[in-house]
Amino acid sequence: MASTTTQHHRRRAILQLAILLLASQAAMLSAAGACESEMFPAGKSYTTCADLPTLGATLHWTYDAVDSSLSLAFTAKPAATGGWVAWGINPTGDGMKGAQTLIAFKQTGAYVVNTYNLTGYRPLGAASTPIAYEATELAADDGADGKMRLYGKLQLPKGMKTVNHIWQVGSAVASDAPAKHAFGQENLDSKGSLALAGAGAPESAPSPVAGGSSVDSGDVVESQTALSPAPAGGKPSPSPSAATAYASAPVLVLLLAVTGFLAIV
Repeated sequence: MASTTTQHHRRRAILQLAILLLASQAAMLSAAGACESEMFPAGKSYTTCADLPTLGATLHWTYDAVDSSLSLAFTAKPAATGGWVAWGINPTGDGMKGAQTLIAFKQTGAYVVNTYNLTGYRPLGAASTPIAYEATELAADDGADGKMRLYGKLQLPKGMKTVNHIWQVGSAVASDAPAKHAFGQENLDSKGSLALAGAGAPESAPSPVAGGSSVDSGDVVESQTALSPAPAGGKPSPSPSAATAYASAPVLVLLLAVTGFLAIV
């Protein structure tokens, strides 16, 4: 009886330790930030990432100062199923009007990434409009937890180190074009200043290999108020192997601990 009771207590201790270590792993992953835990398809990697301050959005990017190119991945959850996500650079101001924007959504069940020069406050059309920067390697796919991931590469003017950027999410696509988004405070606050190079951002780095591309749609709509800036720089964006190792380390500790307890039972 005493032996059975002792084994029962030991098993309880093992279970409690396992729960504690798993909770610790979850806490560490949460503390690492959403952008650092994002896993991209093979061939897509970025040197820097930032958790944007609104809409649960993240931005990953690689800036190559030699050829002034910006490769990026923007992730956010559309406001509703069947909605859209957008990211862009505003060379003339800090709001939506004037932004050179990429918008990802689905047309007839397939993802497209359209370019929009947001010149006024009117509905978007179903065809892309030219933007100030050459846009290539445009693509989109599904991320975790209902997020949409938008990919692209922009050719920027030489010497550009800081940009005003905007981001947004919408709830619907109508007539093959993104419909108007909500005007809640988070929507209005979705803009900031982004340091591409200098402190917190690498001066030069290889551009990632991108997947498929697509371009197709209209013009833009919005009004904004004064907003809080996004992070000026970013954090190193982990490679898939590094992120996997980081996530797996607590599990390895757990297995070793359980093995040790079993050895003395």
